[in-house]
Amino acid sequence: MGANAAATLQNTAKRYFQLAATGDSASLKQNAIPSLASSFGGVEAAVSDHKQDFAGAQSTVRTPYVLEASGTAPLEKAEFFCGIYNSPDRVGFSIPNLPPGTYGVVVQDVTTAKAARYSVTMILEAQTAAGTSNAQSDNPEAALAAASWKLAGYYVRPETINGHDGQWFWDKARQYKAQGQTLNAYFYLIEARQLLSPVDFMGTPQLDKIYDETQQVVPKDMPVSGPVDNAMGGQTYKLVQVFPVPVGQDMDLVIRYQVPDISDVNKTFQENMTVIKAFVAKYPEVRGAFDAVVARAVNPQGQDYGSLLPMKEIK
Repeated sequence: MGANAAATLQNTAKRYFQLAATGDSASLKQNAIPSLASSFGGVEAAVSDHKQDFAGAQSTVRTPYVLEASGTAPLEKAEFFCGIYNSPDRVGFSIPNLPPGTYGVVVQDVTTAKAARYSVTMILEAQTAAGTSNAQSDNPEAALAAASWKLAGYYVRPETINGHDGQWFWDKARQYKAQGQTLNAYFYLIEARQLLSPVDFMGTPQLDKIYDETQQVVPKDMPVSGPVDNAMGGQTYKLVQVFPVPVGQDMDLVIRYQVPDISDVNKTFQENMTVIKAFVAKYPEVRGAFDAVVARAVNPQGQDYGSLLPMKEIK
């Protein structure tokens, strides 16, 4: 796109970020497309969660992208490829159930007063003077520059954990792999991709490379493609999910496993403690990679009960 269209997208995204940074969800909602405004709870939660982080923060806007979804019905899987094929700068998007329209994707890098870094990704939809969502015309550049861009999606992700960015986690994963600690390598590659990817539906050569390296260390006894039975501490547990999660400045490991019932809280707590200790005993390498382990017992209805144990307290 030309400079005018790019500037319009960038300035709109920066204006919306300033609304979010001051906690003004009401104004954001007024500037959202109807489908998002009607279910705005997720955006309001994200704004509220990061209001303190973003207070006084400034954003740097990356080069925006414009995606044109044609047709008359939502696309089951809308795929877009931006840039030269096989170029290291190419970017791809794969968005499910995307209604027809003209969309802008704008990523902003935000550094907080405490030096933490976040990415804020906004999906904007072009609205013409007639109220339609298609900004195409005989002069596409002028139409894009003149369009009113409404908020259609809002995503916030940390770019650092305890001062470490995605590249750091990627490097650590390679170190763990070289040391034979493939489970740590797998979890750290997952976190590296999470920190380097502003949204799940965006792909880059860098992210593709992380994915390829992840496939080389996929653990066979972890629930990667669905629940698996895992024998630990003399018992067999059906693991539902095992994944890393940042909590504040810590990196924790979450273990979700199936149980028939969680109504007895004391019993479930003890079971969680047993699972945590058994897991760490079977995979001692995680002691050096995580600050705590969280076990979440999941009943047949999908409800769960969680307990946390700091790594230093696991004997």
